Amino acid sequence: MSQQASSDSGKGSSRGLFSGHIGFILAVAGSAVGLGNIWRFPYLAAKYGGGIFLLVYIILMLTFGYALIVAETSLGRKTRLSPVGAYRAFGQMKRNPFLVFGGWVNALVPMLILPYYCLIGGWIIKFLFEYVTGQVNVVAADGYFGGFISSTWEPVFWHLLFLGCTLGIILKGVEGGVERASRVMMPLLLILAVIVAIYSMTRPGAGAGIYYYLVPDFSKFSIMTVVAACGQLFFSLSIGMGILITYGSYMKKEVNVEQATYSIGLMDTLVATLAGFMIIPAVFAFSGGTADALNAGPSLMFITIPKVFESMGFGGIIGAVFFLMVFFAALTSSISIMETCVSTLTDELHWSRTKSALFMTFEAIALGVPCSLGFGVWDFISIAGLSILDMMDFLASLILCPLAAMLTCLLIGRIMGIENLISEVKISSAFHGEKIFRICVSWLAPVLLLVVLISSVGATLGLIKI
Repeated sequence: MSQQASSDSGKGSSRGLFSGHIGFILAVAGSAVGLGNIWRFPYLAAKYGGGIFLLVYIILMLTFGYALIVAETSLGRKTRLSPVGAYRAFGQMKRNPFLVFGGWVNALVPMLILPYYCLIGGWIIKFLFEYVTGQVNVVAADGYFGGFISSTWEPVFWHLLFLGCTLGIILKGVEGGVERASRVMMPLLLILAVIVAIYSMTRPGAGAGIYYYLVPDFSKFSIMTVVAACGQLFFSLSIGMGILITYGSYMKKEVNVEQATYSIGLMDTLVATLAGFMIIPAVFAFSGGTADALNAGPSLMFITIPKVFESMGFGGIIGAVFFLMVFFAALTSSISIMETCVSTLTDELHWSRTKSALFMTFEAIALGVPCSLGFGVWDFISIAGLSILDMMDFLASLILCPLAAMLTCLLIGRIMGIENLISEVKISSAFHGEKIFRICVSWLAPVLLLVVLISSVGATLGLIKI
């Protein structure tokens, strides 16, 4: 690295660090395993042909996903800085001040996502509370979810509760808060996922759902299968959000980057696959796997699945376990989102960790409350036909995320030099996947990201049917 980049790296050397290999893996896996796995993956798999979608997803994970996790994590470890600082280091090296723009794109994404992610996290706590208190029939009633999110202040209360849980862990620091929480919640999440999946797969009629989910039907394959799987992988792994760069900056030099990447990808895919086993067989068992049920989309978790639990003999217990698991997944992800924001503020504005965390809390309230009211008293506000929450998600997830990831590929492949990053990986790794890494970062990832960006924008504007 250049003298300037090395100097910038030194500024980040006093930051907190993960304790080691396991701590890093659990923290990053906690970031990756979130609502994208348990909420988004099953309905996409159901919609895009089950087994063929799963096959495409796994192939992309082993190539596209692997390369971008290695790239962003190694960039963070090399510079010991959050996204803005990492980009600035190489911008100064090349005397190109415009490179810092890429860092701010990465940094802006989690700042936009945090408010509405915590709002959805609040919905999860609400459903968990209802199941714990025995309100199985209430949450399964027609119109319940719509009535809840359109009420004025109740969703705000649950939003603030979830946000408070996130803040409390962040204030404890990297090892004492982020890593410790992940060490507890990730194993529990996996155990609960297995329990619910086994229960779902053993219901009468679930066998057809298992077959649909596991056996590829190539007649259902289309280019949109690839686009949907690529988009899911992209969002699930927290790529283009600055999170992997930030967590990489907390990684010790002796941690094997390649092994950690494989472990993270395996855990992320395992939870996503388990989520499919939890939901798709249950849909077949209780609805016969009709087209309407398989295409229920985002409502699958909050509307369709509660009706499934209502039909079960122990639906209240299973429902409580399910939403407890979803709560753990959402919380570990919200922690990583806020941690990335805090890291940027402490690096760039030289604020204390507490001040940065409190600022992000107020920002999440200021933007999260309008997102909530957008389903109720402010539902008359519409931007290009989208609600306030949908517009923020569109800007963050469908515009800035792919753009940030493409800029990172450009930084590594054209500015920083791919050899520079490969040497960082080889400090602690044999790097057996070096050839795949080179191809993906230089060519495959930029093309796929551009396709995802164009298709996502086209679908949102109604120009492309997905």
